[in-house]
Amino acid sequence: MSDAIQQGGAEVEAPKIGLVLPGGGARCAYQVGVLKGIAELLPRRRPNPFPIISGTSAGAINAVVLATRARLFRRAVADMEGVWGNFRTDQVFRSDSGTMIKTGLRWLAALTFGGLGEGNPRSLLDNAPLRELLRRNIDFDAIQQSIDSGQLDAVAVTAAGYDSARSISFYQGQPGHEAWQRVRRRGQPASLGVQHLMASVAAPMVFPPVLIDREYFGDGAMRQATPLSPAVRLGAERLLVIGVRNEEQDPVRDRDDVVPHPSFGRIAGYMLDALLMDGLSADLERLTRINLMLNELPGRSVSGEFGSLRFIDALIIMPSRDIREIALRHLEEMPRAVRVLLRGLGAANYGGRQLLSYLLFEAGYTRELIQLGYDDAMRRRDDLMDFMAGTPLSGPTGIQGWNDLSNEYSQRLRTLNIADVESGGE
Repeated sequence: MSDAIQQGGAEVEAPKIGLVLPGGGARCAYQVGVLKGIAELLPRRRPNPFPIISGTSAGAINAVVLATRARLFRRAVADMEGVWGNFRTDQVFRSDSGTMIKTGLRWLAALTFGGLGEGNPRSLLDNAPLRELLRRNIDFDAIQQSIDSGQLDAVAVTAAGYDSARSISFYQGQPGHEAWQRVRRRGQPASLGVQHLMASVAAPMVFPPVLIDREYFGDGAMRQATPLSPAVRLGAERLLVIGVRNEEQDPVRDRDDVVPHPSFGRIAGYMLDALLMDGLSADLERLTRINLMLNELPGRSVSGEFGSLRFIDALIIMPSRDIREIALRHLEEMPRAVRVLLRGLGAANYGGRQLLSYLLFEAGYTRELIQLGYDDAMRRRDDLMDFMAGTPLSGPTGIQGWNDLSNEYSQRLRTLNIADVESGGE
């Protein structure tokens, strides 16, 4: 499904846009704001403008909601905003005092007595409320209806298999899509359901793993070294990526400043950040390198025994403000029992704001992120409208809105060998 565009006076098929929604816990409310901005820039009754949608972790939830409501894009985004803008922590995981105390005691007993057999705790938090929320609000049968009507080509949800040690992209789409197999990752056709979403959001240790086809799965970002790949494998010719992290660095300490020992909360936040964000940065860097090489070749594509590579434009939307600072201002909205737990982990202060920004499923916080995403989309409305219309991105990298590495790689271009490239743009 693509629209026709005018090019050189002739009508040609517009390139298929793949929407990539990485994970980020509560931060993914930002994605809803960006999508809201896009919806307002497009005609009111426009159907889904993204033939291919790929999501991971909480981004997978947004991806599937769009897939189920592809007939009217603006209505789909409005429904998403209604859920994200009214979130409460107890809709995602059990946060009452009794449950939190019981969980803490069980972990303490397991550590003290060397395990409790079948009674061993399986996760820090119980996200059964999220499963019920998804069951109530998502009609998974509507995915196939969107496909059959031609309003969706394919949607993918990625999870990580604990036994196979593979990143598995479960996809549902039009006939003709072929499963793929790469190093430690594969694409597998499936009728998507709540179990795929629960698996994709199952952050290790935080939420329990999910059994699918006799294998337990966890958060899709764990082994997703190439988060752009599923959308490209499913036929996307250009990518819109809505990230949930800016690249602001913490202030550098003076030489005389005391360096505090990192708390458990800070370490846990760092681990989640690495889990959910580093794969995207690495894959964008890989796409930069591939695009620079292909830009030197006729037709900007190459094929051989290793497969095929083609030049892919990518527009990246990232938060313009530090989301961690926003989260810290909304800490008091969380249930008291959760705040006590976070304080015990050292995550209820400046050093732990990273972890807090992923777990703060409260309306005040998510609404501010939605507004931030909307404002960022409106600030880049010209870029978005040109991209949605199929206008090629300027520059040899074909990437806009992310670190420009063209100079760095242009200096090294002659030393690169196409045969050595691991197809991150594939």
